[in-house]
Amino acid sequence: MKTIIQKIKFKADPKTLFEMYMDSGKHTLATGGKAVLSRKAGGSFFAHGGYCWGKNLMIIPNAAIVQSWRAGDWAKKDRDSLLILNFEAEKGGGLLTMIHANLPDRHAGHLTQGWKDHYWNLWKQYLARKY
Repeated sequence: MKTIIQKIKFKADPKTLFEMYMDSGKHTLATGGKAVLSRKAGGSFFAHGGYCWGKNLMIIPNAAIVQSWRAGDWAKKDRDSLLILNFEAEKGGGLLTMIHANLPDRHAGHLTQGWKDHYWNLWKQYLARKY
């Protein structure tokens, strides 16, 4: 099992970043893939048109999200992974720290790049258009 850790600086405050992930409409617009997310602990979510899904394990508004997470191309025997998103204020914007743990070894490489390509780079483009 592998773990990915990424720290990304954005020109947006933690509340804006938190909402880009948790608000289904904003998530969909920012990533270009249909997403539906519950805003409650225990609630479910899916993103990228159903490519990934899971449950919210903990939500601290504007500060942290913890989810069980899995993708459609994983084997049934693969355990769910754990996704932790932490949002902090930083001079000029916000810092997002992502920890994606318990990943099947064979998927860690493409997910490492996938988070950059399908989330963080697209978020920066979305923010540049919106603000």
